[in-house]
Amino acid sequence: MLTEHDIYLFREGTHAQLYDKFGCHLGERDGVAGAHFAVWAPNARRVSVIGDWNGWDAATHPLSVRADSSGVWEGFVPGVSRGQAYKYHVVSNFGGYEVEKADPFAFSAEPPPRTASRAWRLDYHWGDADWMAARGAANALDAPMSIYEMHLGSWQRADGNRMLSYSEIALPLAEYLRDMGFTHVELMPVTEHPFYGS
Repeated sequence: MLTEHDIYLFREGTHAQLYDKFGCHLGERDGVAGAHFAVWAPNARRVSVIGDWNGWDAATHPLSVRADSSGVWEGFVPGVSRGQAYKYHVVSNFGGYEVEKADPFAFSAEPPPRTASRAWRLDYHWGDADWMAARGAANALDAPMSIYEMHLGSWQRADGNRMLSYSEIALPLAEYLRDMGFTHVELMPVTEHPFYGS
């Protein structure tokens, strides 16, 4: 999935769509369903993908390091399906240290206190074309602006201190912002990750 041009932009620090290249991407290869994985681990001696489909066995699905010295490890893993949990098993070049890491480019993660990433597809179809077409006036340089900066994981909780899903938080947040007179909201963080305390 990563071309020479992708690696060039990655090294330059200007690749604006790394989420399309790194992480877990469900698909097929030669008619076999699975997922393509790519992760940057420049100081690794070995990287493999462990997960629900292989019994979390680090020897089953090793990734290959690219020959271009980019530090990118990649490969296709058969049998991966949507929703399955996974991590990268990384063996360091320094002292053989081994660690299991969540995917920094994962599209989904297990809810805390679990820490694995989940194989997922971004196939949500937005229904906000009218709003998108009209938003230019609200974002004009001479338009009033009041930004509410919020941390999604701590703004509001459900019974038992459970974090709300995006669907659960949408309406109460919109009502709060409207009532308080905010014109914009900055959500931190937008991506899922296993530890909101950070």
